[in-house]
Amino acid sequence: MRRTVFACSALVASGLLASAAPRSDRVDDWPSYGHDPGGARYSPLRQITRANVARLKVAWTFHTGDAASGSGGGPRSGFESTPIVVDGRLFVTTPFNRVIALDAESGVERWRFDPKIDARADYGDGLINRGLATWMDAAVRSDGACRRRLFEATLDARLIALDAATGRPCEAFGSHGEVTLRGVAGYEPGVYHMTSPPAVVDDVVVVGSAINDNMRAEMPSGVVRAYDARTGAERWRWDPVRPSPSMKSGAANAWSVMAVDPERHLVFVPTGSASPDYYGGDRRGDNKWANSIVALRSQTGELAWGFQLVHHDLWDYDSAAPPLLAAIARGGRRIPAVIASNKTGMIYALNRETGEPIFPVDERPVPRSDVPGEDAAPTQPFPAAPPPLVPHRISGDDVWGLTPGDRDACAARVKGLDSGGIFTPPSLKGTIEMPGVLGGANWSGAAFDPRRNLLVVNANILPSIVRLVPRTEFDAASGRTEDGEYAVQRGSPYGMFRRFLQAPSGLPCVRPPWGVLTAVDLAAGTIRWQVPLGSMRGFGGVSGNIPAGSFSLGGPIATAGDLVFIAGTFDPYLRAFDLATGRELWKGELPASGHATPVTYQLRATGRQYVVVAAGGHAKISEEKPGDALVAFALPRN
Repeated sequence: MRRTVFACSALVASGLLASAAPRSDRVDDWPSYGHDPGGARYSPLRQITRANVARLKVAWTFHTGDAASGSGGGPRSGFESTPIVVDGRLFVTTPFNRVIALDAESGVERWRFDPKIDARADYGDGLINRGLATWMDAAVRSDGACRRRLFEATLDARLIALDAATGRPCEAFGSHGEVTLRGVAGYEPGVYHMTSPPAVVDDVVVVGSAINDNMRAEMPSGVVRAYDARTGAERWRWDPVRPSPSMKSGAANAWSVMAVDPERHLVFVPTGSASPDYYGGDRRGDNKWANSIVALRSQTGELAWGFQLVHHDLWDYDSAAPPLLAAIARGGRRIPAVIASNKTGMIYALNRETGEPIFPVDERPVPRSDVPGEDAAPTQPFPAAPPPLVPHRISGDDVWGLTPGDRDACAARVKGLDSGGIFTPPSLKGTIEMPGVLGGANWSGAAFDPRRNLLVVNANILPSIVRLVPRTEFDAASGRTEDGEYAVQRGSPYGMFRRFLQAPSGLPCVRPPWGVLTAVDLAAGTIRWQVPLGSMRGFGGVSGNIPAGSFSLGGPIATAGDLVFIAGTFDPYLRAFDLATGRELWKGELPASGHATPVTYQLRATGRQYVVVAAGGHAKISEEKPGDALVAFALPRN
């Protein structure tokens, strides 16, 4: 049987904002990546309910034409885009950074724009883009060009402004509709790129960056920048980590999706790990503000506050999930909050105005490093509530195998590795990282139902193996023979090896489920329900009685119809769950795995509510076929 190895490097409303208040429970669009500026992913629509969701059918399918298998030597594509829906049109980005406008009800193409990136270049994570942002220029008359603009940040580091009506570049923005994002120290094509949509607030467009992991110690800076939405002029920049002669580092970049609070004029930025990911001997200390949620003032870029989720990261535990703005009922009052989750599987509820934890956070002792030159953080922050979404350690009782041979092989592998639970530093012997490099929660993020105070989030339960390899051994070909991923970490005394903890069959060595969907009561700080999500049947060619639960990349949305919609799993389905109980009510087959977050909208009171998701597989999961389909589901017309 063919063995499969995960590619770790890239598997990588009411009470919210005034602008998020629903116009009607019968008409609603999807104007931002997370529906509202605060990213709650909650729709007031209720045409589709628990009672009728099983009747959903495919309403239309649109093929972008942009998919790459990688078979010709170039990169593979992954279709991770979440559309936005405004003015009766649906706007979606492709893996090649093309922007396409469709009639939102029929799926008929209206226009497309091609920025002409080099689709054969190496962008680290493959060919992916997760979406775009929109902004209305109140100074332009209703029929004027570029009154509504679309903003896209590209893989080759450009910020582009388009007229939403025509798809033409907005000539007054930068140089003929674009500005370069290459003006950072150490910029290299492919190493420094953009995969997530910008954020727009107070007439500025804010962008982060995706910077390749584990290449070397001194990587480009993870600077966050803001540009004038009309002219493209740079307004401010903020750097999360400031290297010095005694600190060889970089990155700490905001590669995921940001949230904004227009009322408080704040931008909430999730940051990743400082470089290199797995050795920190040349970046001593906590490395603020890497692995953090920071609040920046939208008009100046000044740091209002920051909260670090992981000190001195040695595990690639990025703050990958987008921050989510909500209001939490505590002590007889409603507290404006920002909800942060990361790859550790822990959830932090912070006061939106101050950054203070709403539930207590304890600094607990964690294992020390035995790697020469490393000085790991002695403590890490653990929230008292809510509880972790996933296990934080693997013991002998947790070892699992589909067959006795699988289980024996897994038990032998676990026995030979360091396994002290979460935050056990990488070692020369090899360490079990639990949660693994996928998390926990990844960029998939969460949805929030303000009626029930329920946060719904998908998470992975996949331990990884991480081992540091001394430089002389790493540089010799004989030191890199194990099946997995190697990274040079140039400029440090160690290279890196990692892979997921898998049986000979290719399935994980840990007890299933390997992926879960969880509803958290944010008022009480408790888990309301947790259920397996998806299936890994067929992974690596394995069939038969495979337990439920799959890794997932692509997040949930919640609706007033008491439903949660989510795709994201290895098996190619969009699913609907009962928001109150977690019971799976329906699943609709997709032409490929749907590693994207769906959207829902209804444009006319007499029209249909649509649920739309991109289905095109993941750029780094060779078991999945790449695709180019955007699929819309709706109830039958009669």
